[in-house]
Amino acid sequence: MPAKLIRRVLLPALLLLVVGWGLGAYCETNDDVAIMQLLRGTSAATPVTDLHLYFHGLGAALSWLYQVAPAVPWYALLLYGLLYAATVGAFTFLDRLLLGRLPGPWIAGLLTLFFLVAWLEHGFWFSYVRVPLLLAGVGVLTAAQRPASRVALALGLLAFGLGWLIRPSAAVLGLLAAAPGAWWLGGRRALPMLGGAAVVAIAGALWLNLTWSPATATFRRLDVRKSNLLDFQLYQPTIGLSPADSLGLAAARHWLLADSTLVNERLFDRAAPLPTPAYFLRTLAPAKLRLALPQLLRDYFPLLLLLAASGWLLAAATGRPRGFWLVQALFAGLVLALAAVLKLPPRLALPLLDIWLLGNLAAVLPVAGRRAPWVLLGALALVAGPYAYKTAHRAAVLGQERQHNQLARQQLGWLTRQRGSAASQLIVSDAFEATGKSESPFAVGPLLPGHYSGTSRPEARYMPVAGWLTLHPSQAAWRRQLTGTRHFPESLRRLASRPGVAWILTPETAAIINRQLARPAGPRVRLVPILPRALPLQGARIQARNARTGAARAYEMRGNTAQ
Repeated sequence: MPAKLIRRVLLPALLLLVVGWGLGAYCETNDDVAIMQLLRGTSAATPVTDLHLYFHGLGAALSWLYQVAPAVPWYALLLYGLLYAATVGAFTFLDRLLLGRLPGPWIAGLLTLFFLVAWLEHGFWFSYVRVPLLLAGVGVLTAAQRPASRVALALGLLAFGLGWLIRPSAAVLGLLAAAPGAWWLGGRRALPMLGGAAVVAIAGALWLNLTWSPATATFRRLDVRKSNLLDFQLYQPTIGLSPADSLGLAAARHWLLADSTLVNERLFDRAAPLPTPAYFLRTLAPAKLRLALPQLLRDYFPLLLLLAASGWLLAAATGRPRGFWLVQALFAGLVLALAAVLKLPPRLALPLLDIWLLGNLAAVLPVAGRRAPWVLLGALALVAGPYAYKTAHRAAVLGQERQHNQLARQQLGWLTRQRGSAASQLIVSDAFEATGKSESPFAVGPLLPGHYSGTSRPEARYMPVAGWLTLHPSQAAWRRQLTGTRHFPESLRRLASRPGVAWILTPETAAIINRQLARPAGPRVRLVPILPRALPLQGARIQARNARTGAARAYEMRGNTAQ
């Protein structure tokens, strides 16, 4: 096999496998676990084929695959396969830039260091948001690198299209980040790739807006408003709320989003409106930047050093591409804007910095002389040691978090089993969702205490009462199937008389749900914490500790449960 193919195809596969074996893989948030539960049908009436906001078309294929072979981690395999494709694209892009400037073995060494310093986190700290940004950015750059090749153009558009299907906004961000590098590479000859990607994005957006149902459109708007409040703290506090709005805001702050009579667009307009420009610039932006910028320096100092090195190399070069320093200023402004608005989470920060760096190298390496690759190699070697130490520390922290969450799931499973037979049980809970963070994306059914037994569903069914997925249209449909009503409080009242229902809740959530159950006609039923009848010593310790720490406990509905 030619040395180029070894560096471009086999080396990325080997590095991904070695890192996965040595460090493992950890979900950055619980979003991926929640998506897997919907696709499996674990937390819905039937397996969900349309996630509405992401995985357009791909969700149906994944859901079908889970029905055919539920023990296979299809979601992780798809995303890691696409991550491998993006990695191959990045290695191919760099290899072409370095050919003739470094001997082959040294190119392989530089690519390896680049992966370990600037790319490793993508596979190690798993998030579906990383993949579309990388796919789109790398696809645009590799196509612009060979502007006369129709095959390269087709592959670039395919990569962007797949990224857009997974998460449109992330793919568009990748396109914007790659556009300067594509222009420096191909000039006007890059326009077919840039224009084609823009056409795909615009046509896709029009298609979504024309085909979305009213329920989907409402879900999208509420998801944005929820994220502004809970994820990005992008709101301006108000005073003088009514009792209903106070309850709705308390429910939203605890991710209890299912009661549409309380948590709706009107609530966000009244209780958590978007900030005025003055309030944002005076209060919100400085507070977020104080948190995000030190974290950016601490976590991504290798990329910042490499970006600085690319600027230094270009400053010393005889020729330079037009607009280079303006582009650097725009990138810096984009990073600051994302930090001030979105707090620049890792799943956005590193992919964006990677695409920025690749574009810079496309501008620098052709004009900076033969010493430039050696300077980059030296910079990579300089930061490899400190970054390896930081990565090992992060792996240890994430491993501890995974163990803690797995223990918490065992305890939740023990509480659940005290409430009846798992084979016919419905678990109503807000506690399992949080334990998905740092779980392996290759785990099968990681949230539930039951096991998969030759079917696509675990022995226990799980109805979440908290989290973003409670806004998904499938949840209201499931409540209607189970209880005959979509209305959240009334569906809980009706579940109170149903056998085989386990209520596993945190005290804060139980208190808010009790307030919801009391509206509008008074507390017909109420959640009351209970102590299982036959408590083994371990169970007694768990229950006592939960009572002290405010962790999840077993509840039951008491009161008039007549239908």
